[in-house]
Amino acid sequence: MARPKHDLPDDDIEYVSKTEMKSEMTALQKLGEKLIPLDKKQLATLKLPERLYDAIIAAKKITANGATARQKQFIGKLMRDVDPEPINELLAKLAGLSDKHSAWLHRLERLRESMLADPKVIENFVTEHPTVEIQQLRQLVRNALKEREQQKPAKAFRELFKLIKQYIPEPALPGLEVSNTEEDEE
Repeated sequence: MARPKHDLPDDDIEYVSKTEMKSEMTALQKLGEKLIPLDKKQLATLKLPERLYDAIIAAKKITANGATARQKQFIGKLMRDVDPEPINELLAKLAGLSDKHSAWLHRLERLRESMLADPKVIENFVTEHPTVEIQQLRQLVRNALKEREQQKPAKAFRELFKLIKQYIPEPALPGLEVSNTEEDEE
């Protein structure tokens, strides 16, 4: 018996095979498994749903193999309701693969090198960041140059980088919000 025209499926509906659905779910589970080793501060930046966050924290405490596997499957199920893009961005940043993070680090390195080469760059930095301790900044630059001349370990060179890093914040990743609360610490 033929179905009436109005019961026929729409052409714009995209059908997904069972195999494709299963591979997507497996990928989400694998992504969820990567969240288990992260600490609470890093997890808090993702703004995960409470059930998923609690499941990840619980997975850290489970030691039995069978229970661990079930918990990972549960995390995978909960991951279906979460946008995976911010999670991928955070994991890439932690692995050092994020383009934005790398660009920021390169910018800081170039600024440090230009400070060592040209004193006017130091003046411009102080103008842009009036709260910087000028004496400390100049001392670090002098010491870094002296270390280069004497081929000593680059202690002041690294300290200069840390100082610059304090004044030029890292760009935020899309979908992530840095939280400064320490409430979640146990």
